Amino acid sequence: MSKIDKASRRQKIKDRSRFSVAGTQEKPRLCVYRSLSQIYAQLIDDSGKKTIMAVSSMSKENKELKGSKTEVCHRVGKQIAEKALANGITNVVFDRNGFRYHGRIKALADGAREAGLIF
Repeated sequence: MSKIDKASRRQKIKDRSRFSVAGTQEKPRLCVYRSLSQIYAQLIDDSGKKTIMAVSSMSKENKELKGSKTEVCHRVGKQIAEKALANGITNVVFDRNGFRYHGRIKALADGAREAGLIF
């Protein structure tokens, strides 16, 4: 049996979970991507196949953020929720994108929930 690397394992999990996770205009998909040093969050309308809004730890307002990666992720979650609420979006579908719901992914989700998003 061959050893499967992390990237292909995550891709399999991602493909499997995308069958049940889909966003609409009323309830978009909150898609999260985590790299080694950054975090990205997008609200995606799958029916219209477009990104509604996006926030990342590299965006202009987050350049001066200090703290641990987990704290930055929590702040990014709050920012995406504030933008969504400003546009009238309260409910989303959370897509962890094949990553474990742990650590930075969980911190982003907690930040979004604290700011008022429902998922």
